[in-house]
Amino acid sequence: MTGGTGTGTGTATAPRRGRVERVTKETSVLVEVDLDGTGSVEVATGVGFFDHMLNQLGKHGLFDLTVKTEGDLHIDAHHTIEDTSLALGAAFREALGDKSGLRRFGNASCPLDESLAEVTVDLSGRPYLVHSEPDGMAPMIGPDYDTTMTRHILESFVAQAAICLHVRVPYGRNAHHIVEAQFKALARALRAASERDPRATGVPSTKGVL
Repeated sequence: MTGGTGTGTGTATAPRRGRVERVTKETSVLVEVDLDGTGSVEVATGVGFFDHMLNQLGKHGLFDLTVKTEGDLHIDAHHTIEDTSLALGAAFREALGDKSGLRRFGNASCPLDESLAEVTVDLSGRPYLVHSEPDGMAPMIGPDYDTTMTRHILESFVAQAAICLHVRVPYGRNAHHIVEAQFKALARALRAASERDPRATGVPSTKGVL
């Protein structure tokens, strides 16, 4: 995985962008993210429902997001989704820069009809995921999205973004709603955590580094 032209810095007016390319024998991925965007999204992974979720992430996070993935979909969607999530996390981390002046913590709750998702984020520099969904979810959404992949998407993203992420869906019935609520809440929580705090100076940690 290679970083590109990331410009995330700690200055108050500097652009915060990340660009990552990941090429393996299984996939070719390009991700570009601008944390100070307007929610403009251009996504093509070949996995329809996953594209839909990435659109939620950009739109509700107000991140400008470009994702272009070509993967071995003749096998299944696993490698495509996994490698895209890894590259997305790496691009997000690059865009955050040294995290100086950021709020660091963010949380959001988003309902989607009968489902509710609760997400809390810490831009801690330490990857950690806590994730829970209702039992008995339908195994597939559409023809190619295995619902067990949601946790793996978050695991992969967290590993490369180096953040602490807690995601909880206390109730829900429809699998589409359960997953989509998580991505909307994740977007809102990431947006809150990565916003610049006008009262803050330096890195938001007593360690002096995140």
